[in-house]
Formats: sequence, C-alpha cells, structure tokens
Amino acid sequence: MKTKLLIALLAVSLSSLAQQAQPAPAPAPEYGAPIGLETAKKIAAAAEAFAKEKKWPVVIVIVDSGSNLVLLHKFDNTQIGSIDVAIGKAKTANNFKRTTKAFEDALRGGGVGARVLSLPGAVTIDGGEPIVVDGKIVGAIGVSGVQASQDAEVAKAGLASLNK
Repeated sequence: MKTKLLIALLAVSLSSLAQQAQPAPAPAPEYGAPIGLETAKKIAAAAEAFAKEKKWPVVIVIVDSGSNLVLLHKFDNTQIGSIDVAIGKAKTANNFKRTTKAFEDALRGGGVGARVLSLPGAVTIDGGEPIVVDGKIVGAIGVSGVQASQDAEVAKAGLASLNK
C-alpha cells in the first residue's frame, strides 16, 4: 500500500515538474501599418498561381491589420460559401495573431482546447495566416474552397512571395 502511495505521489510530482518546465510561448508580434493594395495584390497573385497550378477553385482574401477587407479574389465556380469562410479565416488570423490551424489543433485536442469554440468570430479551420512584415502583423490572408490543408497551402504560397 505504501509503495502505491509513493508511486502516485512521485507521478504527481513529475507531472507538476513537467508542466513547469515548459518554456513560455514567444510573445505575438505587434501590429504594424496596414498592408497596402500593391503588397496584397502580390501575395494574392502568388496564391492564385499556386491554386491554378493545382486546379483548386478557391477564394483568396487579404485583410489589413485592422481586419478591413483589402482584396477578395474568387475563382470561377468556387462555392459561394467559401467567400464568408475565407473572410472569417483572414480576420481570425489577424485578430488573434496566429494561424487558424492553431485553433483547429486546439479544438482537435479536445478538453480545454474546446474553449476556442467560445471565441467570438473565430474560424477554427486551417487556411488563415497572419501577414508579418519586418516582425509586425500588417494583415492576414484567408483561403477557402478546397480541403482546409489545401487552403493553407495556397495561403502559404502567397506569403512566400514576400521573401522574393
């Protein structure tokens, strides 16, 4: 009986140490000046080229650092519902300073992660990415129309244009 009690106490102690040993997450970047139309067009053009190559009908949305719509590009024959989803993904990535994949993963984990469902306006589906320039969030891109992981590929292809 003493052995079981000792093992239980040891397990609790180790669990507590493991939780304390995790480093604090890096602070989220600050917001910068809102993204301009020319930069938004550059990102959208790269995202569009990638999606066209894959033959993926999508909606590409860019919002500025205030979550105001800067650009909306809908491919022909893309489902209409993807317009609102792409806008939601872009606004979520901007407003919460993280990818929408982070919310999808938290939700998938269940338990405490399910609390993301209570965040007002949060779209918890992959495909939304903050746009970071010089270490500051200047806006976000949201893509919708195909599978969420494919939407994210399109968004990341657009962001890759910033490094060229």
